Amino acid sequence: MIDMKPVAAASTVAAGEVILQTRGLSVAYHRQEDAIENVNLTVRAGERVAIIGPNGAGKSTLLKAIMGLVQPQAGQIILPDVAHVGYVPQHESVDWNFPVTVRDVVMMGRVRQMGLFRWPTRDHWRSVDQALARAGMSDLAHRQIGDLSGGQRRRAFIARALAQEARLLLLDEPFSGVDASVQASLMDTLDALNRDGLTILLTTHDLGLAFNRFDRVMALNQQVIAYGTPTEVYQPDVLAALYGGRVATWDRATQTMLFVDDHHCDDC
Repeated sequence: MIDMKPVAAASTVAAGEVILQTRGLSVAYHRQEDAIENVNLTVRAGERVAIIGPNGAGKSTLLKAIMGLVQPQAGQIILPDVAHVGYVPQHESVDWNFPVTVRDVVMMGRVRQMGLFRWPTRDHWRSVDQALARAGMSDLAHRQIGDLSGGQRRRAFIARALAQEARLLLLDEPFSGVDASVQASLMDTLDALNRDGLTILLTTHDLGLAFNRFDRVMALNQQVIAYGTPTEVYQPDVLAALYGGRVATWDRATQTMLFVDDHHCDDC
């Protein structure tokens, strides 16, 4: 039985309370390698959770199922009523040629508050400008979205999620295709938002980042291989089950992992 339902809650989700839960979640496509099966996930308010796994492991599928963009075949997705969810999709899945400004894109996040076919009020624009400031995008508010760099585009979508008053932010490979300095800047922004109470759930191929900057890590390869603290998941048997021979070695001195990344698929 598929059960995707909100759960009645207070006006806020307190730190440490469950903000997202999946139970036995399964999604099947025509290509079996894109499926997920029996995924159990619990995310608590205030956590930073990274999902790791090889290409075709179903990481993007899991986020899309939580957002209602793909239909599960079985399982439950449980969200409190007040757990507003923001979503930053993969860079490649967005039409960057659409002629809108950054500020317009962020205003799209206010549709739920405005209602369809209504003009934004001064308060709505004030919320947009506050979201842009929190994402570090105020100076680029009137820039065409297609003229932004990769890191700036991700920040624009983070601002859109903030304008939605999101308390849970899902990001699909936000660090893919950006250089180290942009990645570090984006991660610093996410850390600052997390300190302000935003819960972070993202997918990444960067294992060093996952194990060093996140509270919990899920190792996913269609099924959950492991889910726990970085120390619990960073185990030879877990990594072998997850990646096989593609993991080379972990350098504890520099906190980096030598990893063969074959990132080229549509669903990672």
